[in-house]
Amino acid sequence: MKEILREIGMIARALDSISNIEFKEYDLTKGQFLYLVRICESPGIIQEKLAEMIKVDRTTAARAIQKLEMNGFIVKRDDTLNKKIKKLFPTEKGENVYPFIKSEHDYSNSVALDGFSEGEVETMYALLQRVRKNVVKDWEYVKKGNKREY
Repeated sequence: MKEILREIGMIARALDSISNIEFKEYDLTKGQFLYLVRICESPGIIQEKLAEMIKVDRTTAARAIQKLEMNGFIVKRDDTLNKKIKKLFPTEKGENVYPFIKSEHDYSNSVALDGFSEGEVETMYALLQRVRKNVVKDWEYVKKGNKREY
């Protein structure tokens, strides 16, 4: 059996490492840019939905969100109907750095897909979506405190 997940992991870690180095000048580290991008793309998102979107636990998301807030990239605002709910919004500083993050993403995407035909890219995308859906089932199962049978 081919080690597909190992390959995916190496790709993800390499891209994450590149991003952490390139975004250091903006004081964005350890994947914080992922959170900022999602908040810029979905202003008013709540922390729980953001954690679900990125596929991390709430504690990990809370730490990253707290650092983004402390560094002035985002702001939390009370929901108008339920004061217990905090919505996340990018600040001007966050919105200003978003285009750079987006261009880095677009560039990395083009480098990764260099030499692939449009059909190959479409096929790869569809296959990776299927892989993600399979993995998310287990992620949700384990997240609820269950153990997988090997």
